Amino acid sequence: MGLIMAIIIGAIAGWIAGMIMKSGGGLLYNIILGVVGGFVGGFVLKFFGLASDGSIVGSIVSGVIGACIIIAIGKAIKK
Repeated sequence: MGLIMAIIIGAIAGWIAGMIMKSGGGLLYNIILGVVGGFVGGFVLKFFGLASDGSIVGSIVSGVIGACIIIAIGKAIKK
């Protein structure tokens, strides 16, 4: 059940980040972006002394932050 929730939360976080950063991508792209973004977002939040409370909303916020960072890095590399 945990893996399914991670995929669902990752898809939501990736989709939201894609909308914020105006990047295209399909469902699989959003899932990967959101899951990886969750790790990046969690690391960044911990670095600044903030931590997700482990709730679904906290996980989505962390994933969105991380996914936005990944998209921004990707856009910078493409240029």
